Amino acid sequence: MRSGRSLPGTAPVAAFPLGGVGTGNVSVDARGNLRDWEIFNSPGKGNDLPYSFFALHASWESGSATRVLEAERPAPHESSHGYYPGDVVGLPRLAASTMTGEYPLLGISFEDESLPLDVRLEAFTPLLPLDAADSGIPAAVLRYVVRNTSNVPVEVSVAGSLANATGLKGYELFFFPRQNGSPFNRLRQQDELVGIDLRTDLPSDDLTYGSMALLARGNEGEVTAKPEWMHGYWWDGIQDFWDDFSADGRLDLESRAGGEAGPLTAPSTLRVGSIAISTTLAPGAEHAFEFVLAWHFPNRPKAWNGHIFPIEPTDEIVRNFYATRFEDAWAAGAYVFAELERLESATRRFHDALHDTTLPASVVDALAANIVVTRSTTCFRLEDGTFLGWEGSFDKRGSCEGTCTHVWNYAQTLAHLFPELERSMRRVEFLLETDDDGRMSFRTNRVFDQARWDVIPAVDGQLGTIVRLYREWRISGDDAFLRELWPSAARALDFAFGYWDSDGDDVLDAQQHNTYDIEFHGPNSLANSLFYAALAAGEQMAAHVGDGERAERYRVARERGSRRMDELLWGGEYYEQALDDLDAYRYQYGSGCLSDQVFGQLLAHTVGLGYILPEEHVRSAVGAIYRHNFRSELTGHENVQRTFALGHEAGLVLCSWPKGGRPRLPFVYSQEIWTGIEYQVAAHLIYEGFVDEGLALVAAVRGRHDGYNRNPWNEVECGNHYVRSMASWAVLLAASGFVPDNVSGTLTFAPAFDSHEFRSFFAAGSGWGSFSQTRDDRGMRVELRVDGGEVDLRRLRLDVPDGLHLAHASLDGTTLNAALDRVGQGLAELALDGATLREGSTLTCCFESERSR
Repeated sequence: MRSGRSLPGTAPVAAFPLGGVGTGNVSVDARGNLRDWEIFNSPGKGNDLPYSFFALHASWESGSATRVLEAERPAPHESSHGYYPGDVVGLPRLAASTMTGEYPLLGISFEDESLPLDVRLEAFTPLLPLDAADSGIPAAVLRYVVRNTSNVPVEVSVAGSLANATGLKGYELFFFPRQNGSPFNRLRQQDELVGIDLRTDLPSDDLTYGSMALLARGNEGEVTAKPEWMHGYWWDGIQDFWDDFSADGRLDLESRAGGEAGPLTAPSTLRVGSIAISTTLAPGAEHAFEFVLAWHFPNRPKAWNGHIFPIEPTDEIVRNFYATRFEDAWAAGAYVFAELERLESATRRFHDALHDTTLPASVVDALAANIVVTRSTTCFRLEDGTFLGWEGSFDKRGSCEGTCTHVWNYAQTLAHLFPELERSMRRVEFLLETDDDGRMSFRTNRVFDQARWDVIPAVDGQLGTIVRLYREWRISGDDAFLRELWPSAARALDFAFGYWDSDGDDVLDAQQHNTYDIEFHGPNSLANSLFYAALAAGEQMAAHVGDGERAERYRVARERGSRRMDELLWGGEYYEQALDDLDAYRYQYGSGCLSDQVFGQLLAHTVGLGYILPEEHVRSAVGAIYRHNFRSELTGHENVQRTFALGHEAGLVLCSWPKGGRPRLPFVYSQEIWTGIEYQVAAHLIYEGFVDEGLALVAAVRGRHDGYNRNPWNEVECGNHYVRSMASWAVLLAASGFVPDNVSGTLTFAPAFDSHEFRSFFAAGSGWGSFSQTRDDRGMRVELRVDGGEVDLRRLRLDVPDGLHLAHASLDGTTLNAALDRVGQGLAELALDGATLREGSTLTCCFESERSR
């Protein structure tokens, strides 16, 4: 089943971001317009660059035409001054467009019956799973593919124009950039590359220093350029460019306009440059006009400059990681062209493995769309490789700084696609932000050599980092990584016993700060399920490093505490909060059905830790969350808090009170709908066997992000591209039953779908590809294909039905020595004799029933 979005150009809020990990983005809307230039180390929704667009010129025996390569702009048209010339709205465009977004690939098909041409845009930024460096290039490929649909030759040119935004410090009236320094453009050639190199005279340590580039590749005579438009104050530059390009599709180096300006006309500091590619298309012929847009703004403040930490002016800067690889924007663009075949091939293999699947389209849509978060302004990477993130991005600044542990708890995407970046976050949390007594700050400030954020610890964030450390260790198989962090992690886990457990019964009950930005009091299953998941992870890690005393302590505490919590909080259908006086503290939930009530169990499932609470109670609780908290429409939902879904839309509220007993002032977000919570519940529903319910929940989320009401590639909570939305990857883990374990060399697949065929993407720390399983009356066939990296596989755990035996196993057609052993919980383990699956390899396992022998 194919996934992705197909939207007409009239979809008003669809915007597809292009850009790499830690580089910022520029987005393309459904009309083909470049918008939201967020390449300056800060969010920038609404940032436009005047005169930055692509255009087409065509000439044939009976006519010619010049068009901006965008669809017509739809109503309303209500600006007080009309459209500013920098938007070039007054120039002719194509009649219509259709956007197809299957992240990381964007396609836009244009329609215009007045032209003897078919025109489409293909755009992407390279995305290679497990390769954060080549997935972090500050550039985008923009390829306009033009086909001659007539029976006569057509001369075709495509030109790209780009404004120099180096030194950007803000915008004046009509969205005109205000800039430090003096920007300048120059024509540059390098081997077969020709382009406009946009620079500034600012010193390289200036905060706004940077460069931009627009490059093309072509034979001599195919590429022409106008590196700097005419420097008029009014619209002389665009007039001169358009007249020049419309004449013959080629560009003159110098302006052809003359005459003197009046005494009150001052030249603009804005510098715009253009390059054009020209060719002649025979009838039926097709040509790709290929451009690379690149940017390079290496410096950012050595501080968060957010709204939680005090904003202290600093002259110190830190550099972006991508600046250690590329000297400037030209170098980044040239690298993309030099490596384009490899980068694009891997990107397309990833796209195909992710999107060519039997999973429902809404699930793959959710997986793909939220990868954007890793490559949005929410996330960045410092020159030493340290990866950091906000919770989200406000329109013009970051939202909730410090790589907040309790929000990142939910995110699964980064850990599986770019595990080295998650390991970087664990190092910051445990080596910088965990004190000698085990207290962890849930927002990092020490990473910038600044004072620790002196706030009470967060129970869910601190305990979740223990489970995530276990996850990163198992995915990487790196014992040195575990041993480096274990002493600090052990202190962080031990801290829970003395700080949150007031009476020593292994049930946390003291004041517990959490992701709802308030404190729960008394025993509750959110905090305690995370505690028991952390203890289960801690037990295995302690045993592995030889800390047997701790391992035993954690085992005993987990078993005792889990029984005790179940006795205290089980309400017959779901877990409740135990408080003698519900209104003694504000912002509690009491007998409410909390959507996050067994979140720790969900995390335990994703890393293969098994049940940490009674299985039958977990299943009942998760089913109750769906029954009581999911609304098929929200017209009757009463919400005095923030509103993320409304009216006839469907969604899952954070809490409900089916038994009554709601506190007078329930916790502050209880009536809201967060996509990250919806995804974690959807995944948990699938793990517990409620597959249809889980899929309905995912469909509800993606149905709200339809390109008309919300951007399909931007799920918001407290800010755009919100981190919690990356919980969507847990749905893939649940649906495929996938658990990677490179410590033991074991991969587990146990699809949750009772169907004859299942196929989905997987990423296993060192390699990635596609898993497929087909069943019929005669048996079962499993294929594991590696499309990138390599996988050293010693054991493969599968859901092999009773009555089937292993017929044969082979790697790329060569028979392997393998033995099948039943290991319980419906799984069978296939022991392999050291199989290494390299890029392009396929492992095939066939199982037959006794009847078919």
